[in-house]
Amino acid sequence: MGGARGRAALGRLRNVIGRVESSWAPASTEEGFEIVRRRLFEPLIEKAQFVSRDSVARAFHDVYRTQHQEFPLECRDSDYENRLKAAYPIHPEVFDRLYTDWSAQPKFQRTRGVLRLMAAVIHSLWEKGDRNPLIMPGNLPIDDPRVRDELTRYLPDAWKPIIEKDVDGPSALPLRIDADVPNLGKFAATRRVARTVYLGSAPTATAANRGIEDRRIKLGCVMPGESPSLFGDALRRLGSAATYLYQDGARYWYSTQPTVTKIAEDRAEQLKRNPDPVIAEIEKRLRADLRSTGDFRRIHPFAQSGADVPDDTDARLVVMGTDFAYSKDASNKAEAAAKAILESRGSAPRLFRNTLVFLAVDQTRLQDLDEAVRRYVAWESILREQKELNLDPQQVTQAETQMKSADGAVVARVPESYQWLLVPTQTTPQSPVEWQAFRLSGQEALAVRASKKLRNEELLVPSLAGTRLRMELDRIPLWRGDHVAIKQLAEDFARYMYLPRLKDSLVLSAAVQDGLGLLLWNQESFAYADSYDEAAKRYRGLRCGKQLSLAPDNLDGLLVKPDVAAAQLSAETAPKTDPVTTDRPPGQGPGISPTETDPAAPPQPRLPRRFHGTAQLDPMRTGRDAGEIANEVISHLAGLVGATVRVTLEIDAVLPSGASDHLVRTVTENCRTLKFTSQGFEEE
Repeated sequence: MGGARGRAALGRLRNVIGRVESSWAPASTEEGFEIVRRRLFEPLIEKAQFVSRDSVARAFHDVYRTQHQEFPLECRDSDYENRLKAAYPIHPEVFDRLYTDWSAQPKFQRTRGVLRLMAAVIHSLWEKGDRNPLIMPGNLPIDDPRVRDELTRYLPDAWKPIIEKDVDGPSALPLRIDADVPNLGKFAATRRVARTVYLGSAPTATAANRGIEDRRIKLGCVMPGESPSLFGDALRRLGSAATYLYQDGARYWYSTQPTVTKIAEDRAEQLKRNPDPVIAEIEKRLRADLRSTGDFRRIHPFAQSGADVPDDTDARLVVMGTDFAYSKDASNKAEAAAKAILESRGSAPRLFRNTLVFLAVDQTRLQDLDEAVRRYVAWESILREQKELNLDPQQVTQAETQMKSADGAVVARVPESYQWLLVPTQTTPQSPVEWQAFRLSGQEALAVRASKKLRNEELLVPSLAGTRLRMELDRIPLWRGDHVAIKQLAEDFARYMYLPRLKDSLVLSAAVQDGLGLLLWNQESFAYADSYDEAAKRYRGLRCGKQLSLAPDNLDGLLVKPDVAAAQLSAETAPKTDPVTTDRPPGQGPGISPTETDPAAPPQPRLPRRFHGTAQLDPMRTGRDAGEIANEVISHLAGLVGATVRVTLEIDAVLPSGASDHLVRTVTENCRTLKFTSQGFEEE
């Protein structure tokens, strides 16, 4: 301007120009639609082209309108359909991101920059023969060097390796996720999600309100005929594995700073070599789930051998550890371990085998469960050490979100993995033991699911009718002569797998009470007696055909055959010839007490001086049976003054298959050590 005269000339020039000037403003987003279309596409002329445009716009708008909860609010309005037509064949979301987010970059020119980028995009898609109805953020070929260079020329150089690792490229994470999950790979869902997030977040990575909402991400990906939830799943998987992808609530963005995801990945990988924390976490969660026991009296979690499972008469569920997975293979580890537990308890054979069922993890799903638990343990350790790792608030929030997501995955996968119920069955006493495998389903706790399945298959009986008990007594039969002890019955039901599997002995006690109350007891059930008098050949406390209250845990009585009970009742109710003396003990006349002497009484018989008795012992419970005989018989005889009691143990064993050299050597050596006189083994 020079001096004062120059400034005066400038003032006069402004006055002249101000009267004739016309102000210009940058092109708006809607004007950008027309600019790009005119410069890069031929105009629509034919009627079929307009019909195609309108059909595409209507199809997209129908998706946005019918599933409005998955997309931004403005998409449901009719104006958005007009925007789709105006921007065709480019999706309006592409222009919104370029004119709103990317135009804020100092080097980015609104019109020229958009034209350069879209020209590269259209050229790349045309070469690849892309047949998509619209060019969307998820379709931008960022793996093409020409497109990638246009998107990074306005950004720092650090973005190029980020794109290659977490966004798009031959070895990028989204491609690996799509390859591992066929559901996602069919639509390239993870790749499209990553492209959309990058386009909407890269230019605002340093802004205060960073990121793009998940609804807008789906807007940039979903086409008619595709499920928005599929892309939501891809977004969750990408967010949990990407190194540079951040999340805050519903907003996602890429940043040049790595997230704590990399730390979590490294720790999860280390847990493959040291799986103890993973196994401990699985066991902790299973124990919490198994607090609901269903119809089982007890649950034995993570039994390693038969020594961990006691030999009781109540129905129990044995939960196998992750080392014993189940598969359809006949030699699977779960079934082999279950057979070993069923056959023995430690070094002794198991007696009550009709009480155990087994729950095992599916071998195929175990890998998914292990992966989910490793991720959870890794994120939990990061949060526990946030001070040592010097995490900022944003990283802490991300770690909390990821741990919550990993926790949800574990909660879902534990019941999905532990889905096999293994049940030993036997149809007849002579048939071999068969193993049935049932797949569990439902929303209840694992033990509840298992007991419900067993009840439906009639493999666990929580209640038993008296008539059914009578049927089982006659079918096998379970009678021991004319009667059977209830305690013996409880052991039989717990021992033999061809009998119904009772929940516990209370079921048997309730069945006894039900049978005693039947009016047709002599045809459909049985009688009850407190005990049997061997000397008098009669039952003490015989009752039948009426309600009887028994203590639930009292199994001391006898069940008597109805015809035998009826015969005794008939004999005892028949008329007696001497009513005065009938009720007195033998040898006592009326009016004479046991301590008085009757001169007319016959002489007292001589007292017995010898006793001899033999008993057949259960070879599996020899110690128990011998102990009972010692307490109830031998102790009384040995307690008499001057009595000489000699007890002899005699063994007679018939071996149909013959004895091996090892067996002969072992038994012979043990007999010699115990000073047990034997005649040795003989050939027939």
